[in-house]
Amino acid sequence: MKMVKVIMGILWKTYFLLNFIISLVILYPFFYILLLNRKWFPLAFKLKKIWTVWIFSVSGIISRTNYKTHKNSLPKTAVYCANHMSYLDIISAYIVIPHYFVSMAKKELGKAPLFNIFFKEMNILVDRKSITAAHRALIKAGEEIDRGNSVFLFPEGGIITNDGELHQFKNGAFKLAIDKQVPIVPIVFLNNWKLFQNGVLFRTQGRPGISRVIVQEPISTVGMTTNDLVSLRTRVHHIIAQELEKYNGKNQLQIVKSTQTRN
Repeated sequence: MKMVKVIMGILWKTYFLLNFIISLVILYPFFYILLLNRKWFPLAFKLKKIWTVWIFSVSGIISRTNYKTHKNSLPKTAVYCANHMSYLDIISAYIVIPHYFVSMAKKELGKAPLFNIFFKEMNILVDRKSITAAHRALIKAGEEIDRGNSVFLFPEGGIITNDGELHQFKNGAFKLAIDKQVPIVPIVFLNNWKLFQNGVLFRTQGRPGISRVIVQEPISTVGMTTNDLVSLRTRVHHIIAQELEKYNGKNQLQIVKSTQTRN
């Protein structure tokens, strides 16, 4: 039975990846044209939302989101930050966040064939190994906020493990929100890692199912200064950790403390 489950998982993940690649190839000319002019970026964003809904639907994934604030009341200019445990998180963000946003992602995605088109102008790449490059990326993110756009990022800095555990947050998202005095909105991806586990194709699980997400209430940063950065970061981390603990039954805060001790 276990072997059958493994084989079915491999077949499904292969199907998912083929669906992703083929649909991107078909839409690539449209994305290419729309990304030639910044004025057309909102249209490229809408097309991307349609594309992500298609990917989920055809792959048998149903998105179910619990909005603590009505989604139409979510701020159009904010910092959205989420836990990151699966590549599905990136796709899911375009489904659950109703407004235009610019995403920040690791620089390696700039080398991904076809997919790198989204990171030439529209979105922002971050070299997390370089303090200078990371600072420049935050400046670009700040410029997007000045334009009235939102920024979406993963404060963990990437997918660290494939077991659904939450890890330490970096300061960037919280510094950005405080500097620009815009709300920060925590997003919790509860189980994407169970649907599409990160790692080698033949060694990780994958299956269709329900992608469960919680979009928390916006947290105002008006009046906050850099002195509030750590407390804001801790507050958001606790909000996400508590939701994960309720859903998965793991003490996320204890996991982070254990990781800090080992490091």
